[in-house]
Amino acid sequence: MARIQGVPQEQAGPFVKLVYRFMRKGLKKMTGRDAAHGSGIEPVELWAHQPKMMSGMGKFQQAVRKGKTVDERLKYLVELKGAQMIGCEFCVDLGSQICRNSGFSDEELLALPRYRQSDRFTEREKVALDYTAAVMRTPVEVTDELFSRMKEHFTDEQLVEITALLTMVNLDRFNAAFGVGSAGFSEGMVCVVPDRPAAIPPFAKTG
Repeated sequence: MARIQGVPQEQAGPFVKLVYRFMRKGLKKMTGRDAAHGSGIEPVELWAHQPKMMSGMGKFQQAVRKGKTVDERLKYLVELKGAQMIGCEFCVDLGSQICRNSGFSDEELLALPRYRQSDRFTEREKVALDYTAAVMRTPVEVTDELFSRMKEHFTDEQLVEITALLTMVNLDRFNAAFGVGSAGFSEGMVCVVPDRPAAIPPFAKTG
């Protein structure tokens, strides 16, 4: 359960209700099933406390998702890896089902945390996953050597699209900060496990 309550349907304004309807329809199409827990759109319900921010975030996401220079499989792959690194339960649950519904096998999902040792991904995909891991770290760790390897596989237009997608994935920190849990889109099936960072040590009092 999230740390704050989202805006309920009955309390939402006309614009927010329209967004709720659009999101439910879109997620059903992408996942092929309903959420097993809650509304399935909990992050959007939290954003609804700030409708203007929600609108701006939605426009950015739509613009990024309309990119057509990178194939869908690769985009789903790097998005799921990025969400895994943030440790967002909602995102990896949703992302795992979106990947599966788009044709990924359970074996590919299980291999994602150790993609470098797996033969289920191409070298091009592995380089993109290396880039994803480097971009998602704090601070960012994209070296000149890694970027050179990316340029061997991707055009400048594709590099911008991939990096924009990863920038969008960073918005998933919003969900993680509010403790938004799994909605159960992958209930009863294989789901990538969040790669949780080490806990911040308790504040030590001095004096």
